[in-house]
Amino acid sequence: MNESKRMTSIARKINWGFWLREFGDFLFINLIIIVLCAVVLFFICEDKLPQEIYVSDRHFEFYEGINEYENLIYVITGSDENEYVYFIHDYLDYLIAPALVLIGAEIFILFIRIFYTGRIRRKLKPLNDLAIKVEELSSASYDPEKLENLEHAISNVRPDVPGARVSTGDHELQSIEVALNNLLDRMRESQRQQNRFVSDASHELRTPIAVIQGYVNMLDRWGKEDENILNESIEALKNESEHMKNLVEQLLFLARGDSGRNTLKFETVNLTDIVREVCEESMMIDENHVYQFKGDEDVAMYGDLAMLKQSVRIFTDNASKYSNKGDTITLGVKSENGKAVYYVQDEGVGMQSSEVVHVFERFYRSDSARNSKTGGSGLGLSIAKWIIDAHNGEIEILSRPEFGTRFTVSFNKL
Repeated sequence: MNESKRMTSIARKINWGFWLREFGDFLFINLIIIVLCAVVLFFICEDKLPQEIYVSDRHFEFYEGINEYENLIYVITGSDENEYVYFIHDYLDYLIAPALVLIGAEIFILFIRIFYTGRIRRKLKPLNDLAIKVEELSSASYDPEKLENLEHAISNVRPDVPGARVSTGDHELQSIEVALNNLLDRMRESQRQQNRFVSDASHELRTPIAVIQGYVNMLDRWGKEDENILNESIEALKNESEHMKNLVEQLLFLARGDSGRNTLKFETVNLTDIVREVCEESMMIDENHVYQFKGDEDVAMYGDLAMLKQSVRIFTDNASKYSNKGDTITLGVKSENGKAVYYVQDEGVGMQSSEVVHVFERFYRSDSARNSKTGGSGLGLSIAKWIIDAHNGEIEILSRPEFGTRFTVSFNKL
């Protein structure tokens, strides 16, 4: 069999194994959510019973009608021998929107995972090349005991155990051991990043859904009669829905970028005009900070105007989130060492050097950001870095706690 086809087949089996396990995890999570929703329904309905009346029996049944979904009822028999009837669809209607968002996110993640065969195949290529080399060595005159020792060391290593290494103690096999151990490290790191991304994405999606569910329950209990609670709940539901929408859009952007499906329209652009426009827009929509623009010279470069503008907005939005009211945020453009450069500087909380190295990791937020109500999703700077990398640009960060942060981005000039 062709070696390339054989390796692709192995990669496909591994990928389907990961995919099926992830699919099973999603089913289990959804089952737990359904059980929790049912328990919440029981509490809500029983809470509506008259005082001093307790439940003697409960059951579900279909009320005669056209649509079974709309006529599924929950019947409680009280201690007063009266039956209290609740239509299930009155409560399920509140769950349709968050359920669709959750299911849509799960389908999207599973869909992306289907196409990971090529990535796994590339990860397996060094091991496949090694296997081919071993086959060549086995056909040549070579000490069979050495190969047996290597084979035994490989079969005994557990790739899922951190720090597990391939070791035979044979100096002549040391280079092969180094190659195998480097491959194991890369596989572990890739798996760690994938698990973290899925875990963080699930966490970020679950949080707004939980908030929405909480406000829906509050609406159901008191919002029909209390106008203040009604207005508060509607505003919170709008905010959380917008947050979920933005989060899903950011996930889609990064997923398209990872798979090479983000298309950029390169043209000659004026970087000065782009940064000035973002500064003027920020002045209009943010009255809590002072914005100033520096840079009179027109700086031209080759790039995608919309993407470059989005990157400037991300850094500016990041500066406003972590600056105090009244602080100055400076946006500037300049030519420096043959480069087109823009920068965004704030007077905010700043970061420790240990935090700076992680700021572009997906879902990463510094301790100060996690304790802030404006922590965001942790994806904005990852998107900005993807845009800048797509333009072959470079990012420099200068940050000090309590003194602020300065992001400097440089590109090749025309």
